[in-house]
Amino acid sequence: MNRKVLTLAVLLAMLVSASVAVVSAQETEEVVITVRGMATDPEHWRCDGFAEVVDDVNAQLEEEGDNRRITLELICDNPGWDAYKQEFVLASDAGEAPDIYLAGHEDIATLATAGYILDLTDMIFDEEGNFAYPQFADVVENLWDSVMYDGRYWGIPQDAEARPLYFSKPLLRELGWSDEEIESLPDRIESGEFTWEDLIATAQEAIEAGVVEPGYGYWHRPKNGPDFLYYYYGNGGVITEEGVEGLIFDTEAALRVYEFFYNLTQETGVTRSDMLGTLEWSEWHSTVSNAGDVLFWAGGTWNWGEWIANYYPSELDDPEGWLFENIGYALIPAFSEDGSPITLTHPLVYTISSGCEHPDLAMRLLAAVTTPEVNTLHAVESAHIGILYSQAD
Repeated sequence: MNRKVLTLAVLLAMLVSASVAVVSAQETEEVVITVRGMATDPEHWRCDGFAEVVDDVNAQLEEEGDNRRITLELICDNPGWDAYKQEFVLASDAGEAPDIYLAGHEDIATLATAGYILDLTDMIFDEEGNFAYPQFADVVENLWDSVMYDGRYWGIPQDAEARPLYFSKPLLRELGWSDEEIESLPDRIESGEFTWEDLIATAQEAIEAGVVEPGYGYWHRPKNGPDFLYYYYGNGGVITEEGVEGLIFDTEAALRVYEFFYNLTQETGVTRSDMLGTLEWSEWHSTVSNAGDVLFWAGGTWNWGEWIANYYPSELDDPEGWLFENIGYALIPAFSEDGSPITLTHPLVYTISSGCEHPDLAMRLLAAVTTPEVNTLHAVESAHIGILYSQAD
């Protein structure tokens, strides 16, 4: 009799437990968060980083008694920036925008003014003005300036980079440079000892000596882009000035830039005059990355990752070792002896669209990917610069 009672009690307990589980499952709400990213092959962590952390975020929600669970929809490809940006505008107007949208920092003002993205200030900071998530305190301070518009914060930094001058070590060696001269070039550029005048003269010498073909002494990017700003900045141009409303276009600095490019293409012939708009990126990358055709060229740190992933044969055991051995990099040289060498960065940032129904969950995901464990996967594989102080280690 006692055994039957005990068995019945066990069965009742099991039924109650199962009922609680069913009720709990019924109460759990699935929330789909869509992440839209722009990326080449080595940059896939811009989206895949969220897959690394979503289980942890869901576990935190369960622990807090929040019945919502996040399901990710990741969309990451490379349609080109123009098409990518137009897609978001059209999707926003149609009420179908992704919840999290990766943008260039320069888009913040336009997207905020149009009402396409949310003001995140009150989710980034608590009522006392401290960061609401400890991860955000680790972000390099001036990167927060890149997401600010009209005194408010509209995004979370995702990555940064630099846009250096690259040079071919084998070609400089063929020109007669010693290993010491080659390895010291970045320091000489940084100190102002080696300027654009010196670079152009070296490129001319290489052409005259038959080390490179005419037009292959120096290459800029083959498409329009922000890189061309450093020629303007290097020639004394500014785009903003304290006490002046609106943007500034310095016509004298711009004239010096046009004269500079005229000199490169028409007077010295160190740069191809048909480069801009005629070369495809694939041809540009395959030509500069072999270190045997172009003497100097300007690109981005992420090019390093692209060359490793897409432009070196699979049988090359150590492509990055080959890069360090054959390609050097430095700041963009000063344009005059009293000028300064420079570089340029273009931070990418995560935004939350104004149509997001669960911005608090989107923000939790953004905080979760803003860690050295996750962001460094992207920085190392794609050759971007980390955004966190802790990534210096």
